[in-house]
Amino acid sequence: MAEILFRQNLIMACYLLVGYWMYKKRWIAAEGSASIAKLLLYFITPMAIIQSFYTECTPERLRDLLLSFVLAALGLAVSMTVSRLLFGKKHAIETFGASFSNAGFIGIPLVQAVIGPEAVFYISGFVVLLNVLQWTYGVALLSNDLSYISVKKILANPALIAFAAGFFLFLSGLPLPSVLTEVMRGSASMNGPLAMIVLGSYLAELPFRKLFTDRITYFCALVRLLLIPAASILLFGCMPFVSLDVRKAVFIVMAAPVGANVAMFAQMYGGDYRTAVRPVCLSTVLCMVTLPLMAGAAEAIWK
Repeated sequence: MAEILFRQNLIMACYLLVGYWMYKKRWIAAEGSASIAKLLLYFITPMAIIQSFYTECTPERLRDLLLSFVLAALGLAVSMTVSRLLFGKKHAIETFGASFSNAGFIGIPLVQAVIGPEAVFYISGFVVLLNVLQWTYGVALLSNDLSYISVKKILANPALIAFAAGFFLFLSGLPLPSVLTEVMRGSASMNGPLAMIVLGSYLAELPFRKLFTDRITYFCALVRLLLIPAASILLFGCMPFVSLDVRKAVFIVMAAPVGANVAMFAQMYGGDYRTAVRPVCLSTVLCMVTLPLMAGAAEAIWK
């Protein structure tokens, strides 16, 4: 797992540099990267989730799906608790960022590469729970106002809709035309490259001096990339009854960098957008090293 993650991270780093270079050359503008991010959020990532459910429904797969939900809930509870204890309300952006990983844009393509496209099935519950928590706990944290929480926005979340559609296909066994399955497969394959190009353009917007000299940004990145994955390794190691592939898949999204949504939510609810982008970009760069290391530690402990 560690070796494959290292290789995949190098590939994703190349896409990151493409996004950085294109932004610096002014071949892609901030508006363009925002449009690509919306394409990822509303179409490409949901297609990857639905595709993972297009498989035979067996008791074993149903059991693994349920257990993946349990692991996701426990892992997110740990990450939110650790982040709240370390950062608190005073550093709401860092609390949000350390709590929620970039499961959709980075976690999904890494899981696809390490375990296989079908393994997105195991992290679909994580992606759904993460999105629900971002629109509830996350919104309350950044706005300090519970009235901003909207049930309508939660139910209209693309990840939740994709999960519902995929779960229906999984249970019903409804066959789809080959054209649609090819569209899903092709769309899912774009998730990683486009996500890294967008993050590369975000990185190009920031002065390097501010990115690499801010202590609280480093602390947030290291909590997300080292402390929370270490806690996940110990937690998941206590669950040998869960298949190794399920634990690996959920661990990868737990160890992913700070989610890009922290910047969007900060902008929506009165926070500092540029401050929020810093831990996203720094943790994305650092995860090229930390993810393979933490994955190697997980493999050694879980043997």
